[in-house]
Amino acid sequence: MAPWRLVATDIDGTLIDDERRLSRRTIEVLTALPVPVVLVTGRPLRWLEDLYDQLPARLPAVCANGAVIYDPHADQVLRTDPLSCEALVDVIGRLRDAVPDLSLAVEIEDGRAFRHESTWPIRWVDHRVRVIATPEELTSEPAVKLLARSATADPDDFLELVSKALGGVAEATRSSSSALVEISAAGVTKAAGLAWFCEREGITADQVVAFGDMPNDIPMLAWAGRAVAMGNAHPAVRAVSDESTLTNVADGVAVYLQKAFNI
Repeated sequence: MAPWRLVATDIDGTLIDDERRLSRRTIEVLTALPVPVVLVTGRPLRWLEDLYDQLPARLPAVCANGAVIYDPHADQVLRTDPLSCEALVDVIGRLRDAVPDLSLAVEIEDGRAFRHESTWPIRWVDHRVRVIATPEELTSEPAVKLLARSATADPDDFLELVSKALGGVAEATRSSSSALVEISAAGVTKAAGLAWFCEREGITADQVVAFGDMPNDIPMLAWAGRAVAMGNAHPAVRAVSDESTLTNVADGVAVYLQKAFNI
């Protein structure tokens, strides 16, 4: 039996395939696991429903890169760590001064609502998503995540540019293949959110196996006792991981856990 007491996994590019679906094999393995599973994702709270609809039982989630911790059984947000209004004013000011070709949006109401500038590309209509009426609306209430997008920059170069502009006053990372940077309050990462959840459950870092594929997973993978990079992972993720598994399309998480737990 594997020594781990908890499985922590990213969702997109990791647990689900490129069509955003859970395979039958993955569902069967998750159901058979003798230890709990926690979803640790950059997704906002409102984006969990499509995954929950595919699962036989809802799983607890660390959302918005660690800013929101959610108990689906009680339908309760256990903890939030948003960017304050003052922090948003500071961060947005820094970005406006240093970063060209910039479009901004915020995740508010614990990730249940989204406000964006008119230049932000919207791919589907949702009543929880709305364009802002004035620039001040971006900073009018705390946000669990600020998002910055460039239409022209290289994704890694854009992350570096944003990180330099922030100067450590907030956390910057990315999980998209496009030039989209996700900004959280200082100290808020997937690792911090997962560590809080595990401490609450009496589980230590060395008892956790974690799976991920993109730069926003790096803090979690560095924290966990065993870090597993997906076969499709970003090179920076591979560099901090203990080992790799197959790609998300090839059920990499399920394949690894079946062998580890002999199920």
